[in-house]
Amino acid sequence: MLVGVTDLNLRASQGLRGWAGLAVLSLAIAGVFALLLAMSRVPGIEDVFPWPLDFFNKGLVIHVVFSFIVWFMAVFGAILSIVTARLSHHRSSLPSLWLEKILLLIAYASTVLLFAPSFMDDGEATLNNYIPAITDPLYYAGLMALAGSIGAMALRAIAALPGSKGRWKEPVCFGAITVALIYLLALAEFTIVAIRLGAEDFSYEYNEGLFWGGGHTLQFVNLGLLFIALGTLMTLSLGNRYSGLGKLPAAAYLVLAITALAGLYITVESAPESDAYWSMFTNLQYGMALPSLLFGAPLLLAIIRKRGEGKPLPWNDPAFLCLALSPMVFAVGAFLGLFVDGADTRTPAHYHGVIDGINLSFMGLFYGLFLPLLGRGVKRSKALTAQIWMFGCGQLLASVGLFLAGGYGTPRKTAGEAQNLTDIGAVVGMYLNGIGALIAVTGGVMFIWMTARALLAKKN
Repeated sequence: MLVGVTDLNLRASQGLRGWAGLAVLSLAIAGVFALLLAMSRVPGIEDVFPWPLDFFNKGLVIHVVFSFIVWFMAVFGAILSIVTARLSHHRSSLPSLWLEKILLLIAYASTVLLFAPSFMDDGEATLNNYIPAITDPLYYAGLMALAGSIGAMALRAIAALPGSKGRWKEPVCFGAITVALIYLLALAEFTIVAIRLGAEDFSYEYNEGLFWGGGHTLQFVNLGLLFIALGTLMTLSLGNRYSGLGKLPAAAYLVLAITALAGLYITVESAPESDAYWSMFTNLQYGMALPSLLFGAPLLLAIIRKRGEGKPLPWNDPAFLCLALSPMVFAVGAFLGLFVDGADTRTPAHYHGVIDGINLSFMGLFYGLFLPLLGRGVKRSKALTAQIWMFGCGQLLASVGLFLAGGYGTPRKTAGEAQNLTDIGAVVGMYLNGIGALIAVTGGVMFIWMTARALLAKKN
């Protein structure tokens, strides 16, 4: 078990269970909306069930937000809950524990505010970059509630630093605090742009400007969360001697934070009207390359070194399996991103690969850390191993299929005849995408089922 977090006290574990539950709930809601989206496209279904106005686009927004934004933030909340308990050690503070309960209630309430507008006839869906939105005040209130609750969790973790007695230097704590600071930068950027946009009407242009800068910075948060997850999985599966991985990972966090800080400068100087706001944030993505190398290289060397010790790698350990597959899927997605132009399906091929690489690392956190800390660990089984392989390999196949179709000009954000699949390469690509997506979705459903059942069960 990971050094330093085994002393998570009972009250703190209740907070962890709440955030883990929110994470699984968000994936379940995303799955329900995926099903509703499919049903809404069945010919004649509108005669059986009166679908709300523009439900397909609104439902697509909700599916994306819950499977990406809410899910990631809930996992972040769980990590912050663990780290705060570790930094505070045995100095459990009743006001702090009550604060986390209140923040959890706000975060859960935000889910209702987010999906409710999809069933209403007010507002329209805007499929803008990073955080797609519905132009309904309830939806924006939901985003603010979620963002504020995680922001308060980040501040709570930072506030625990003075009495941590050096525990902040531990890899998980150091990483989480660094990512918390980057997240607060993103919130500052959202706030600055919102103030400058003022009372403009909610629209696609409004949302694109509002979420452009902070949305880019959230990608640095996501990369930092991947680092935390992979470092943790390394320790869990290969032992504490690999927990630090040397000084390079610490440098990766610092470079990530310094590069993200440039985003605040760009926002203050040029948001949201100047062309520099758009171009400079686009170029800021290249700042993720060096941190990825600084963290990934020692990670790979550690696995090679472990293999060189003459012992077989623990492929039957879900933590190690996620550790091995996650960087592979992420790296393929990142590589595909070198060829995107924003117009065809090569773009979703890129971000689906990157996002699901991170998702695999989060699944490993559930199996290797969250559930065992809660006394609700999932037993190793063929079904558990199959779930991880199906999600990882299915998503890899789906991304390659999308990329192949995009190479033949298949437009993104279209379906059916609008895709204009006239080339055999595009047809093959979309079939590969469909088969891979079906395999990955099956693995995702298995993950939701197994983790939800564990969270609701009695302690082991």
